[in-house]
Amino acid sequence: MGTILAFGGAAKAETLYYGSRAGMEVTVVSKSNIGSTHAKILTRHTKENATAFCRDYVQKVTPKCIADELKVELQPEISANCKTGRFTTLYGQGYQFAGPNPQYDPTGTSTEYLLTEVGSQEPLDGSSASGYDVALDQFKALCPNRM
Repeated sequence: MGTILAFGGAAKAETLYYGSRAGMEVTVVSKSNIGSTHAKILTRHTKENATAFCRDYVQKVTPKCIADELKVELQPEISANCKTGRFTTLYGQGYQFAGPNPQYDPTGTSTEYLLTEVGSQEPLDGSSASGYDVALDQFKALCPNRM
């Protein structure tokens, strides 16, 4: 997640990934209390987001592709308690950020940070199938002071 960037006079809105495939992004509408016990980010899944997904991942922009992409069920808001590390993602899943992984080895298969789904004792394994990168990026956007 970055700041608004200008390319040739046109501004590109800040986006946030909701999935690991190219173009799986939503547009950030507003942020409040970032880094606090009530951090929130409001997003919107726009036609531009859907078009980017169809172009970058499906590699074919059609009205059906755009319409299907806009039907993806996402929560409009993510939130976190940056003090406790509990947060919810765009899919409405609850996670617990437990800080740096003491077992982390950059040359190995362990993750740099420990993330668990609420109700689970097992940390996410870092694979794209586990959703680790996407969930961690959403937490970083909410609680940048915890990284």
